Amino acid sequence: MLEINPGLIIWTIVTFVIVLAILRATAWKPLLGALTAREEKIRLSLAEAQNAQQQAQALLEENRKQLALAEEQSQRIIREGRDLGERLKAEILEKANASARSAVEQAREEIQREKESALTQLRSEVADLAIQAAGKILDANLDTAKQRALVDAVIRDINKG
Repeated sequence: MLEINPGLIIWTIVTFVIVLAILRATAWKPLLGALTAREEKIRLSLAEAQNAQQQAQALLEENRKQLALAEEQSQRIIREGRDLGERLKAEILEKANASARSAVEQAREEIQREKESALTQLRSEVADLAIQAAGKILDANLDTAKQRALVDAVIRDINKG
C-alpha cells in the first residue's frame, strides 16, 4: 500500500526547493514588481481623483459665486430699468400735461381774440345800422363822422352800464 520512500521524499524536497528558487528568481520579483506598480498606480489614481474632486468642488463654488453675482446684476439691471421707465413715464405725463395746458390756453386766447373781433365787427355793424336807421328816421343829412361818433358814445355807455 503506502510505502514511504526516503529517496523520493528527498528528491521531491530538492525539486521543490529548486523550483521555488527558480520561481523566486524569475517569477516572484516580477510579480511583486507588478503588484507594487499596480498598488502605486492605484494610489496615484486615488490621489488624482481626490485632486480632481477638489478642483471640481472649487469650480462648483466659483460657479455658484458667479451665478449669485449674475443674479445680483440682473436684479440691479431690472431695478434700474423699472426706475428709468417710471422716470420716463413721469416725464411723458408732465410733457403731455404741459402740452394740454398750453393747447387749452392757446384755445382760450384764440376764443378771446375771436370774441373781441366779433364784438368789434358787431359794434361796427350796429353803428352802421343805427346810423342808417337814425338817418331814415330823422330824414336829415347829418355828417356820417358825427353820427358814428354819437353811436359809438351810446354803445360805450351801454357797455359801461
